[in-house]
Amino acid sequence: MENNLTVYNTLSRRKEKFEPMNPPFVGMYVCGPTVYGDAHLGHARPAITFDLVYRYLKHIGYKVRYVRNITDVGHLEHDADSGEDKIGKKARLEQLEPMEVVQYFTDRYHQNMSALNVLSPSIEPKASGHIIEQIEMIRKILEAGFAYEVNGSVYFDVVKYNQNHNYGILSGRVLEDLMTATRELEGQEEKHNPADFALWKKAQPEHIMRWPSPWSDGFPGWHLECSAMGTRYLGEQFDIHGGGMDLLFPHHESEIAQSVAANSKAPVKYWLHNNMITLNGQKMGKSLGNAISLFDFFAGNHNLLQQPYSPITIRFFILQAHYRSTLDFSNEALQAADKGLKKLMAALATLDKLAVSEKSTSNITELRKKCYDAMNDDFNSPIAIAQLFEGVRIINSVKNKKETITDTDLEILKKTMIDFVFEILGLKQEEAGRSNELIDELMGTILILRQKARESKDFATSDLIRDHLAKLNIIVKDTKEGVEWSLEE
Repeated sequence: MENNLTVYNTLSRRKEKFEPMNPPFVGMYVCGPTVYGDAHLGHARPAITFDLVYRYLKHIGYKVRYVRNITDVGHLEHDADSGEDKIGKKARLEQLEPMEVVQYFTDRYHQNMSALNVLSPSIEPKASGHIIEQIEMIRKILEAGFAYEVNGSVYFDVVKYNQNHNYGILSGRVLEDLMTATRELEGQEEKHNPADFALWKKAQPEHIMRWPSPWSDGFPGWHLECSAMGTRYLGEQFDIHGGGMDLLFPHHESEIAQSVAANSKAPVKYWLHNNMITLNGQKMGKSLGNAISLFDFFAGNHNLLQQPYSPITIRFFILQAHYRSTLDFSNEALQAADKGLKKLMAALATLDKLAVSEKSTSNITELRKKCYDAMNDDFNSPIAIAQLFEGVRIINSVKNKKETITDTDLEILKKTMIDFVFEILGLKQEEAGRSNELIDELMGTILILRQKARESKDFATSDLIRDHLAKLNIIVKDTKEGVEWSLEE
């Protein structure tokens, strides 16, 4: 398939034609979760965003090595360089080994991802499993003169780096402004400059997670892990680095600086960032106390939720907004997503029942092209979904004999709907719950009674059943193939 894909590159601040460095291979690295608690809706957005990117790149013919890391060490409480390790704190409070915490929440994260129909990455490395690579990268940065050691900790020298490079190339921030805006935090007195950041921290006696190094028993800085693991699995330069907008600075900015200092080259060609999910205009997150776990969404167990929401409804809700736009949570928006998803799936179930004609009244080839045009425009899932609902309109019109379709166009329509709904958007028909099964059984019984009335020429009773069902928005149609019923929302 011809590659017409464009992506918005945060680095250049514009859309660029996607041209991988070594086609047909694509290397993609995405910052994964810090596993000290259950994933929330904010974690679902990058997972689904880059699952969409992964799916589409594979669909148009690329071989993708997708690396999504697990942060299990070095992510500190207050900022990247100070406070207690988040996983270490959880372990201390619950009297567990840190890796018990990591395993428990990693398993639960995987449960959530599976429910959301997020594909597993090609490689899912943990920061704690790559201490050797991180120590080696620190050595290279020290040898290049862009880091210094103080009391067993190693810091990146941002001011020295900025003399020959641009610390701010990704975020657009100016170093002089950062120097004056940096807060005074514990441990800042060790730094040459307030904007410097830790590559290695000497562990205090109470710090549980620690490893030997040439400088001290300690642990790596949070920014370092992604640079080391990206290099390990994708090389010193690779195609795509993704993550949430909240990681753009300082995390991704520092990644660029570390990699340039260690390897003398820019590490990534295309930087992609998804925007935030908000609640009443405020970012949803654990630190703000307004995060709702995915398990709570699935069960409806939160005072902000009016009902449970299925994983695929949540996936559809997220895909209805472009990944670079903010997405505001509300029960009304999720309920609308659920309604739209059901309508889409109902139309797909009708495809095999459509009658064909000698002429098509709609341009199905153009519809398929518009779906690709949307995805090629920086993975514009909401426009692709709008085109799919044009497909839904056509399906329902043909079903109701208001439009016609040829056999050839019907096959193109089927392929388009299946390709985009299931393979690219990653939606799926969820298993019916007991309540849906009960409705099906009751409707089956009602329609049997109605059919018996018709066979006995008791048309008054037959029409009465039909009319009462219509008041419940249940539409009954008598066709040549038999009786059909549908629930009209």
